[in-house]
Amino acid sequence: MRLRNKPWAKDKIAAYPQYVIPDPETKRGRWRELFGRDRPLHVEIGTGKGKFITEMGRLHPDVNFIGIELYPSVLVSALDKLIESGLSNVKLLNANAKDLTAFFADGEVSRLYLNFSDPWPKKRHEKRRLTHRGFLALYDRILAEDGDIHLKTDNQSFFEYSLVSLSQYGFVLASVQLDLHQSGIADNVMTEYEEKFSAKGNRIYRCEAVRPLRQSS
Repeated sequence: MRLRNKPWAKDKIAAYPQYVIPDPETKRGRWRELFGRDRPLHVEIGTGKGKFITEMGRLHPDVNFIGIELYPSVLVSALDKLIESGLSNVKLLNANAKDLTAFFADGEVSRLYLNFSDPWPKKRHEKRRLTHRGFLALYDRILAEDGDIHLKTDNQSFFEYSLVSLSQYGFVLASVQLDLHQSGIADNVMTEYEEKFSAKGNRIYRCEAVRPLRQSS
């Protein structure tokens, strides 16, 4: 994906610390305090321009949402949507997913969303895939006992890789759709990519995976 550089993006992000949390490490284990309420915490990794996370915030006011995006030039679009929405149950982080355990305490997150993640198709880039076992180990730590992952992609190879990777790690596949938009699932909130790809006739793949049970000592 070619990004259009917005040199002013970092300054705008810094001007809205109430929406884009500037020091997420200090909130580790205390996100419910920041939101001012004890509600489930759902996190989207790679929130992009923010369509999904803001719409989910509107539809589920009883959930606390955090959207994580690495690129400031992309995150400012999500910030604009969040400002316009006036939602208080959605926050954003300009951060890297590899640092998840620095931001969230063990068992603090109820659900993770992986929407149209970069498939990194070359074998030498396998460790960068967000469903590689290295990332799954991070998810395993921060997810609650009954926490889960919701994944969507239009890339069949990445989807097949993810199903195998999740299963081998110990996640339980609770739901799998090989053609989401023909599956009859209600209340599907589309991302910008999903709208774009589905309009071209691309099949959308989706799965839900429940985290492995922790072994009692």
